[in-house]
Amino acid sequence: MTIAVTAASGQLGTLVVDSLLTRVPASEIVAIIRDSAKAQPLADKGVTVRIAGYDDPDALTAALEGVDRLLLISGNEFGQRLAQHSNVIDAASAQGVSLLAYTSAPSVDTSTLPVAPEHLATEQYLATTDLDVVLLRNGWYHENYLTSVDAARHTGVVLTSAGEGKVSSAARVDFAEAAAVVLTTDQPLKPVYELGGDVAWSQADLAATLGDLLGTTVTVAEVSPEEQATTLAAAGVPQMWVDFTVATDASIKQGELEIPGNELSTLIGRPATPLADSLRTAV
Repeated sequence: MTIAVTAASGQLGTLVVDSLLTRVPASEIVAIIRDSAKAQPLADKGVTVRIAGYDDPDALTAALEGVDRLLLISGNEFGQRLAQHSNVIDAASAQGVSLLAYTSAPSVDTSTLPVAPEHLATEQYLATTDLDVVLLRNGWYHENYLTSVDAARHTGVVLTSAGEGKVSSAARVDFAEAAAVVLTTDQPLKPVYELGGDVAWSQADLAATLGDLLGTTVTVAEVSPEEQATTLAAAGVPQMWVDFTVATDASIKQGELEIPGNELSTLIGRPATPLADSLRTAV
């Protein structure tokens, strides 16, 4: 069996490859990357490296030759992702890939998250194919909050408009391990996995965790979306990320990043990584 991972030199892709290496021989793993300059660290692990960007259909088709199972890691070029994902999906169909797993987002069919529309469109496109598809609807990464450590160190506050909404985040390595399990298991798979951490935390919980890590008091500054946007812009945050942060907090306030159940920890066979363990790396 040959397993391929797209964006294999990225933050998630590298971890998926590492997790796969604990489950199958390196000779069964194909790492697909866009930039040949990033090939050597993967090649040093013994996996096959193939060069193909999401905008190159011919290269993608060649890269997927002989592949049985594929992890399509969602791209990061907002506004281009559906076209890019479709190129990968078409190549997988052309090469007769037996299973395609896709890293989506929580409850995209109802979500207001700013990342949701392109994920939903990709899921809908996958539904038009004959591929056997598994949707890995990954929740928020703990690592998304690493910048909160430095912000709390300098300001003593967590700035938010998320209200009492909670976040079931998990470490990137947890989601990578879940993908590796799906790609290698011989057990029946569900068509959709809603994946989140074991603990849903509030902004107050985040502030308490940051305070414990920093050895100081960190409080929550609950503001309106407008006040949050003004404060972030004044701090020099680019407008794109101001808008993204405010919109994400609005979704959190509606409970859209609180993921019920324990599908992630069940898949990986262990508790998900605690938030504090991931944030500690930035202290």
